[in-house]
Amino acid sequence: MKIRPLSIEGAWEITPQQHGDPRGLFMEWYRFDRLAAAVGHPLRLAQGNLSVSARGVVRGIHFADVPPGQAKYVTCVRGTVVDVIVDIRIGSPTFGQWEAVRLDDVDRRAVYLGEGLGHGFCALTDDATLSYLCSTTYNPAGEHAVHPLDPELAIEWPVETPLLSARDDAAPSLAQAREAGLLPSYETCRSFVEGLRPGGMPYSEGI
Repeated sequence: MKIRPLSIEGAWEITPQQHGDPRGLFMEWYRFDRLAAAVGHPLRLAQGNLSVSARGVVRGIHFADVPPGQAKYVTCVRGTVVDVIVDIRIGSPTFGQWEAVRLDDVDRRAVYLGEGLGHGFCALTDDATLSYLCSTTYNPAGEHAVHPLDPELAIEWPVETPLLSARDDAAPSLAQAREAGLLPSYETCRSFVEGLRPGGMPYSEGI
């Protein structure tokens, strides 16, 4: 398993080692200890989600209030998606920037995004199925969204006409969300994540 940090602080890409033979394959798609060593603290598993999307569907950009936020470990178990992490933390050096990672059922990569980051994806195949491990349970009052087609973000979605939910289509722009006080601050997020680290746990830039 290879874990490497992405360009946005608090996000990692995980590439598992697959072992195959004529019978099929086996892999470790999640390792508590390896992720904790890279991230600097354990991922508290509070909820598991599964989403199935048709080709062309775009979901996001979703985020949660910090504290407690919601860290996510996301992998695609069927089909292909382009997964997008957006830095919505006010004061962050990469505020407003995004990074995309292709997740599919061939390379079987995963992404981990820490508390305070925005998340979305675009389904490139029908029945694209994502599995999420989440650090907190769903809290409707603390869940928010930024419009995935916001020109300020300028996310390069790989479809001509993205299919959005009514909620996502009505979501505010990044500027509107900031004006409304919905966005988390970089310092608050960093302080919260630091508080999750056990005493003496080393921090690694990747494994």
